[in-house]
Amino acid sequence: MAAFIVRRVLWSIPILWVVVTIVFFMMRSIGGDPFRRGPLLGLSNVAWVKYGDYQPASIKRNQRERYGLDLPWYQQYGNYLRGVVTLDFGPSLSFRNVRVSELIKELAPRSLELAGLSFLWALALGIPIAVLAALRPGSAFDMSARIFSSVGFALPNFFVATLLVYYLSVRLGVLPTSGWTAGWKHKILPSFTLGLVPMAYCVRLLRASLLETLELDYIRLARAKGLSGGRVMKHALRNSLIPLVTVSGPLLGYLVSGSFVIENIFAVPGVARFYVASVVARDYTVVLGLTVMLALLIVFANLLVDVAHRMLDPRLRDAAYARA
Repeated sequence: MAAFIVRRVLWSIPILWVVVTIVFFMMRSIGGDPFRRGPLLGLSNVAWVKYGDYQPASIKRNQRERYGLDLPWYQQYGNYLRGVVTLDFGPSLSFRNVRVSELIKELAPRSLELAGLSFLWALALGIPIAVLAALRPGSAFDMSARIFSSVGFALPNFFVATLLVYYLSVRLGVLPTSGWTAGWKHKILPSFTLGLVPMAYCVRLLRASLLETLELDYIRLARAKGLSGGRVMKHALRNSLIPLVTVSGPLLGYLVSGSFVIENIFAVPGVARFYVASVVARDYTVVLGLTVMLALLIVFANLLVDVAHRMLDPRLRDAAYARA
């Protein structure tokens, strides 16, 4: 297992290099001036002054020299790769006296908490619904579960967020409309809305996997030996979870990308709002730093998924031992 983890970590290095390289050249290909004067999108209290104010060319030239943007692209690329290796992404080009590492340290925990709570919603509700639906195929509950999984895929999260805010917050006043740091009630609607699609996918995938597993010979043998329904389901659920564990990595990628919409709707002070504002402002260092952080998160999640997959599936462990 240790050798497998080391190989996966080594394979992650070229993946991160490709991500950094693509984003580096894409940001410079879209053009724009990171030192133009004007407020950032949605962040009125942290940026430069109004559009249209006169700014001498000498000031812009000094700013470009200060941040190394006057250097050839290959020198900028080399400097940034060196910063990625040392986890020092440099200063922000738009936010006053702020380094990118400080910005990530402040914003990342909120976005990670949002993604983690959404994933817990998906597992805490998706797994029981799938198990109950598989135990009673063709029943009214099974039909309802299938309808829920289909609707959960079809409805976009911004539409679901609007409905939940209107009915639960505006009409009933049960939950607050926005915010994040004020208390646990503020975290329910954003996390549930973001976790709806993974929840629907969990129900559909696990239900189908359980129905297939319950028809296998070893499950029939367990029932013939007189094992209780709970013990039979325990054996069936272990193998049925393998497909769900396999897709956990891509689901986390969805949670990371889907949080961009949810954070803006519910005013969550996380990575997404600053990411969008930094793209508009052509703040290269912030965009690249946040991208590297998200790439590291997804790569680490895929590593955990691969390790869990090998632990759940003995065939993979046996194959590894046979090669050794």
